[in-house]
Amino acid sequence: MKDIKNIYVVDDDSITLFGIRKMLSKISITSNVFEFNNGQVAIDDIVTRLRNGEPLPEVIFLDINMPILDGWGFLEEFIALDIAQPILINIITSSIDPNDREKWLSFRDKTHHHIDFVNKPIYKIELKDLHKMDLAS
Repeated sequence: MKDIKNIYVVDDDSITLFGIRKMLSKISITSNVFEFNNGQVAIDDIVTRLRNGEPLPEVIFLDINMPILDGWGFLEEFIALDIAQPILINIITSSIDPNDREKWLSFRDKTHHHIDFVNKPIYKIELKDLHKMDLAS
């Protein structure tokens, strides 16, 4: 399994941010966990990293209901970027709307990135969950 250097958590809920940070610290995967409270700030950071040749996140935890740019808007902009390496995106949501699952399937089918759909609350993050693409190869 390859090392994970950067993880992004894009969520406006401080409790979710705290919980994911705590779960990631327990598996000691990386100390580079970057938090963004809306999709626009996160996509701007990714664009800047691309422009500057800096490392991109290997894993993104993405809420879909956020102010300014929600998770769906983030995904639209993200999959339009020229990013060769596949990135694991975990959509995390409290939504029970079947339309959100349909949107997830649509995005999943439009990209080479691995996009999962996980309902909140998240109780556990395991190392194998962050290496799903490695296991599929």
